[in-house]
Amino acid sequence: MPWTIRVRRKFNAAHFLTSYKGTPEPLHGHTWLAEVYIRADELDEGGIGVDFLEVDAYLREILPDYRSLNEVFDFSPSAENVAKWLYEKMKERFPNTFKVVVWETENCGAEYYET
Repeated sequence: MPWTIRVRRKFNAAHFLTSYKGTPEPLHGHTWLAEVYIRADELDEGGIGVDFLEVDAYLREILPDYRSLNEVFDFSPSAENVAKWLYEKMKERFPNTFKVVVWETENCGAEYYET
């Protein structure tokens, strides 16, 4: 029976969509929340499937905190696109990553996973 390891990390970033209803939207910022889901099929002798601290350290390393996402990415930084980017980055370090959710606000976010 597998476990799901979940780690969340907030980051602050500005962005604008390059084409929102046909025009660029104004630059604005959010306190984003990244949430990653990693499958663990077994536990080590200490009862750990994936070390929370290792996942959190990697998120801290790759998330563009206090940046303009339009300057970081070569795509329109919608929550959907950022979720896909984060999923791909997580798979590089944690191959059992199976889902990422990126919350742009407390109530609005995008989930990315592959079937």
